[in-house]
Amino acid sequence: MIITHHGANFFKVAFGDTTIAFSPIAKDSKLKQVRFGADITLISLDHPDMNGADQVAHGDRAPLVISGPGEYESNDILIKGYPTTSTYGGEERINTVYLVTMEKMLLLYLGATNTKQLPQELREALDLIDILFVPIGGEGVLQPAEAYEFAVSIEPKVVIPMHHGVVGVKGALDAFLKEEGSGEKHTPVEKFTVKPRDLEGKQNEIVMFA
Repeated sequence: MIITHHGANFFKVAFGDTTIAFSPIAKDSKLKQVRFGADITLISLDHPDMNGADQVAHGDRAPLVISGPGEYESNDILIKGYPTTSTYGGEERINTVYLVTMEKMLLLYLGATNTKQLPQELREALDLIDILFVPIGGEGVLQPAEAYEFAVSIEPKVVIPMHHGVVGVKGALDAFLKEEGSGEKHTPVEKFTVKPRDLEGKQNEIVMFA
């Protein structure tokens, strides 16, 4: 599995011949757009910064677009969406959290959530998370200290902070890393390549993107 970050909450996750786009940036957004072909697109929030399904189409072939709670399956990938909240954009909105099972790994993508109160059914699976994508500061989402506290309470093997930089508050990433308290220096990566065996023995390991 290869994970790359394309700004805000936008991630590309690829393995084999399958590509998933998480919260792609739309052409109507003021943020920088990136185009590529995806087989599956997951939209966590109906906002131009995160709902650009048209930007990740295969020419004349559109990806499967999932934009709300429910259970889905495609290309041997299991996806469950759960409703939470966000105030991104100045009003309370439904934010969909996605639990994705792929390549024998379990990914939890929190989107633009502003709450640590997750649905009971989802909470029952939290001790199995391999990779957690968590928003760490800015409009409408968890703030750095509470985001870190929430992330480590889930105890995933890997934590990927998102929603920082141009969409976050100044210093959010530094504040998030400071909460770790280890003094460890994290080197940003351009891409994160991982297999299930790479995660053995890991817990709350932070992977940050440039």
